[in-house]
Amino acid sequence: MESVSMRTAESSEDRRWRLVNRTIRLHGGTPDCLIETLHTVQEHFGYLDKDALKYVADSLRVPLSRVYGVATFYHHFTLKPAGEHTCVVCQGTACYIGGAPNILKTIKQKLGIDPGETTPDGKVSLVSARCLGSCGLAPVAVFDGKVTARITSEAVLENMGSWLGNDTDV
Repeated sequence: MESVSMRTAESSEDRRWRLVNRTIRLHGGTPDCLIETLHTVQEHFGYLDKDALKYVADSLRVPLSRVYGVATFYHHFTLKPAGEHTCVVCQGTACYIGGAPNILKTIKQKLGIDPGETTPDGKVSLVSARCLGSCGLAPVAVFDGKVTARITSEAVLENMGSWLGNDTDV
């Protein structure tokens, strides 16, 4: 994914920046629209890089430290581009008791990444969620937006295998 840049934002030739600027205008360009503006940037670019954070800070006339603080506080925002595929493992109480820590351990052993990281080849991002609200189906993982219930370590590897070019094992 291409880097978000302030030059692109200022020239507004890029439709995505026009949408960000529209969000700012719709909310009066006040600091109160910080979260909404960050959502718009992330929705259209996939992540929030340093230039995007600076652009939002300048546009809303708020300190960069405040923009960075909001972007890092909320779990929804990411400062790095996501991988081609995403695996979200629920860590809520039911999933935790059901074996989620072992699932994360298996993924780390096979892919060498922790939650919040992406494989060096950019294929897979691993995310740990506090709760996905599917406690009756625990443990739960989400593969590219598709919820998988009562998941096991072996099943996680099977689901990820196709992402990495093999059918059953990572």
